[in-house]
Amino acid sequence: MSGLGAFWGLYKREVVKIYRRAFALVMTFMQPIIWIIFFGSSLNGMPREYLVQFFGTPNYIGFVLPGQLATSMLSTGTFSAMSIVWDRRFGFLKKILVTPAPREAVFFSKVAGAVTRGLVQVPVMLAAALAFGVALPLDPVGYLEWIAALMLLGIGFSSIYLAVAMKSSDWQHPQLVANVMNLPLMFTSTALFPRTFYPAWMRAIADVNPITFATEIGRGVVLNDPYTPTLLGYLAAFAAASMAIGLLVARRFMTAE
Repeated sequence: MSGLGAFWGLYKREVVKIYRRAFALVMTFMQPIIWIIFFGSSLNGMPREYLVQFFGTPNYIGFVLPGQLATSMLSTGTFSAMSIVWDRRFGFLKKILVTPAPREAVFFSKVAGAVTRGLVQVPVMLAAALAFGVALPLDPVGYLEWIAALMLLGIGFSSIYLAVAMKSSDWQHPQLVANVMNLPLMFTSTALFPRTFYPAWMRAIADVNPITFATEIGRGVVLNDPYTPTLLGYLAAFAAASMAIGLLVARRFMTAE
């Protein structure tokens, strides 16, 4: 079995799991939509001049939309980590590791599955934003760059979470780690608020937070606000470094038990 063939077969399994579990798929969509409906709508009650002054748009939902899609990639990374734990507990990983399939194929299939799960939210979230009055521009190149940014963000965080869960057989372990990491990562980025709202120490974190990079690219598309093209380069470096760490951990610690 070639590494590519093993990857493709395992990746198809991850995709099938996404679409066969209708309830889980709906819940994947609901979390960011709930943020838009309740959190976004609550801040939309601010006076229009304040919205424009602080957020650069009269509709706060347009400001928060890219941030919610970026932070959603954190959740999909958590699911990929939980998936490998369940594969170990139910014996599927043992069956795979006794075949010629390389460990790298297992690792990459989990990462690709997590990224796919995150990207299926994009059209749903864009439709929800349109329903709430966000004027989305026609910018095909911008949308491609935005999707690329989300893909790189998903690759980076799913690699990190997989590395954390690689030796664990406790399904609660990835969730506990995610609970500790996700909220600080979200609130120290520009996903919900501009960096001008933050104290100096939070601005310093936001400036190097990968969620900020993906959010700024998306916000540049939605709000027609030019962004630095090097942001994609930063995300590519983050994804490459995280994936290298994840691969090293997978080669050494991925076991059936």
